[in-house]
Amino acid sequence: MAKQTGRRLVAQNRKARHDYLIEDVFEAGLVLMGTEVKALRDGHANLTDSWCEIEGGEAWLHGMQIPVYAMGTWTNHTPRRKRKLLLHRDEIARLEQRSQDKGQTIVPLALYFLDGRAKVEIALARGKKEWDKRQTLRERQDTLEAQRAVRERRDR
Repeated sequence: MAKQTGRRLVAQNRKARHDYLIEDVFEAGLVLMGTEVKALRDGHANLTDSWCEIEGGEAWLHGMQIPVYAMGTWTNHTPRRKRKLLLHRDEIARLEQRSQDKGQTIVPLALYFLDGRAKVEIALARGKKEWDKRQTLRERQDTLEAQRAVRERRDR
């Protein structure tokens, strides 16, 4: 079988980009069981309502759901278990220090395969207020309307 190359997206946390202001992004590996990898290769995962914590000098991903692999046996995994993230020691220290600040949290943004290895993109984020969310939606709507007007003008 040929080795996979490039990036293949499995799951994305679009809600995180809406609810949080992304400040710093990191790429981390995951410690997974065999049936979890097979379920991910089938494209089954859910990052909604998941978060990261630093416990005892290690980074852990909580709340991510990888459904049970259909062809698995008694060795199948638990769908919502906490999973260890693989980061460099200085990255973990930086995340731990900055996540202690008020309003800061660590959220996963995307889960993907990079050259055949499962990776998760995590971000140090600050929660948005309700008016921030409305302002972001308004800006996005304004840019879409401007693009639409330019396209209609060009098509005439």
